[in-house]
Amino acid sequence: MDNIIGILGGMGPAATVDAMNKMIMNTDAAKDQEHIPIIAFSIPDIPDRSACILNHEPSPLNKLIQYTRLIENAGAKCLIIPCNTAHYWFDELKSATKMEMISIIDTTLSVLIRNQIKKVGLLATDATVSTQLYNKKLLDNKITCILPTIEEQMDVMKSIYAYKSGNIELAKELIEDVNDSLLNRGVEAIIMGCTEIPLILSEKIKLNPGKYIDTTEELVKSAIRWYQDKSVKAI
Repeated sequence: MDNIIGILGGMGPAATVDAMNKMIMNTDAAKDQEHIPIIAFSIPDIPDRSACILNHEPSPLNKLIQYTRLIENAGAKCLIIPCNTAHYWFDELKSATKMEMISIIDTTLSVLIRNQIKKVGLLATDATVSTQLYNKKLLDNKITCILPTIEEQMDVMKSIYAYKSGNIELAKELIEDVNDSLLNRGVEAIIMGCTEIPLILSEKIKLNPGKYIDTTEELVKSAIRWYQDKSVKAI
């Protein structure tokens, strides 16, 4: 089978399942055989990305490269990574594979530019914020980025780790005030710059979908467009 999409997941497992589900839900298919072929890799022993960047703990890069090559050897032609913070190593991974790779950061930026959004809030890990994975590109495109306060950002991180540990209600409670604070500061939309956050804020999103940019969904949509483009060219 041609044009298989690889998903380098496990960061975390729930976010990987969410990406797969969004791939299915965004694909126009009437039967099994019309769905997009996917190789999903969710082995969660990849070292913590934030702990590496912020606290000099073990790097995830070797595992990321190892699993990228396993996905490539299994037959995938395009790779997506449903983890924002892991994109800190995007260039190193790209140089280690012949697969095409789609960036969750660049895909999200394209959505903002296309919709002429000029002021966004950012909910993301400490590492994504500190490395300015989004901020630099937003600034280059004259998009104002509003961050949580120091205290609010602490709650964002607690919320993400609460969700990863299975404490869903605590995760929702911790992030709710931060979410409302960003909206009250006049942002046009909130970038959910951690792939657990669309899961944590699922109820809020249903109430006001236009106020949220789901980075996982935008990444998946971009991968679907890649597949469709390749499939048309193959005819």
